[in-house]
Amino acid sequence: MEEMKKLLAILKDANEDVDFENETALVDDGLIDSFDINIIIAALDEAYDIHIEVGDIEPENFNSAEAILATVKRYQGAE
Repeated sequence: MEEMKKLLAILKDANEDVDFENETALVDDGLIDSFDINIIIAALDEAYDIHIEVGDIEPENFNSAEAILATVKRYQGAE
C-alpha cells in the first residue's frame, strides 16, 4: 500500500515522536494536539495539493493514519 507508506512518511516528518502506524486514537488520547494537526494539515496540503477545510478538522478525521488517509482521498475525489 504505497499511499499509506507515503502518508506515514509525511506524518513522521510532522511529528517523529508519535507512532502513527499503530495508534488509533491520536487526538482522543492526546498524542497529537491542535498544533500538531495544523502542521499535519500543512504537510498534507503541500504533499497532495489539496486544501483541508476548517469544517473537516474533527478528531475522527485525525485519530489514525487510516482516518487521515480517508480524508486525503475524499479531497482528491478518489473515494
